[in-house]
Amino acid sequence: MFFFFQLLLILVAVKFAGDLSARLGQPAVLGKLLVGVLVGPAMLGFIESSDIITELSQIGVLLLMFIAGLETDVDQLNKTKRSSFAVAVGGILLPLLGGYIGGIAFGMSQFEAIFIGLLLSATSVSISVQTLRDLGQLKSKESATILGAAIVDDILVVILLAFTMSFVGSGDALSLVIGKKFLFFVLVIGICWKVVPWLMRLFARLRITEAVMSGAMVILLGLAFMAEKLGVAGIIGAFAAGIAISQTSFKHVVEEKIEPIAYVIFVPIFFISIGLNVSFVGLSDQILFITIFTIIGILSKLIGSGLGARLTGYQWKSALGIGSGMISRGEVALIIATIGKQADLLSDKYYTSIVIVILITTLVTPPLLKIIFGEKKVEPPEKMQSA
Repeated sequence: MFFFFQLLLILVAVKFAGDLSARLGQPAVLGKLLVGVLVGPAMLGFIESSDIITELSQIGVLLLMFIAGLETDVDQLNKTKRSSFAVAVGGILLPLLGGYIGGIAFGMSQFEAIFIGLLLSATSVSISVQTLRDLGQLKSKESATILGAAIVDDILVVILLAFTMSFVGSGDALSLVIGKKFLFFVLVIGICWKVVPWLMRLFARLRITEAVMSGAMVILLGLAFMAEKLGVAGIIGAFAAGIAISQTSFKHVVEEKIEPIAYVIFVPIFFISIGLNVSFVGLSDQILFITIFTIIGILSKLIGSGLGARLTGYQWKSALGIGSGMISRGEVALIIATIGKQADLLSDKYYTSIVIVILITTLVTPPLLKIIFGEKKVEPPEKMQSA
């Protein structure tokens, strides 16, 4: 029964906080993120993180990325592949260097410092996707570059992480990790090309309620599961599922019906769950650490990814917008931090502080994107209501 009360609080808090943020001229997602800190253990303590909230929030982020895939212009994504690679590489090199130097300055070992650099190299664009959607920019060339760069970033960072962990006796062999990733992308191309259209037609013929949506959810969860099993973030599988279905005749039906499922319950829980991980206990001695690494985390992505975009033809404003969209570390960096803690590459002394750094980078992304891209573009009424 208590969970139902928590769910009630989550829905009320997220919706009213998003509305307030929009009225103040900020992306609605910013208010949704901040209210998680307010109602969570860090402040009012009305809601605490639990296994069920964590699991439901993971469904939320999968649905968010699935919708992003549905709304992605594949032709635009293909046109920006050169820029996406440059943005990803620039967004890895500078954070890796900055994190390593910062780690050494705080007395970490070589491998610990490298790990911090890799952690800061991670990117999670789920928050950026929602912000761009709020601003009516999700189908823009800049958005396509950000999404493409996030995919490349995920692959390169995990390979580098596996390479590092192989030297300290943790994780799978490097060849196995690379092999799994190669297998995933071979499988996902084949499945999206041949299996997805066939499966959607099969489900559409079934004499059941919401047959098409059932097929879409099967594809979404199946590709997310396959991605996780083969060492790729589940959000990449969800994004691929969205793109695959967007190329079928069922796109508009799925797009219309998936948004109520996502935005009524699962996505609000995802936004709240980020704030629930914030804790201010015992951080007085870590203020300098948090400040230094927050600055490194924000500027290294902004400059590194921004330069990658600028060098591949974007004007400075667009390049800075792309760099801003890559700043959020989100759940990807939180997962890497947990892996590092378990592998003794991140000490308990710094774990909570790094989590705070990750959350700050996530919180600053929406206002930065709003500043650079400006007011929301006019969209059809149904799109505006679902956001």
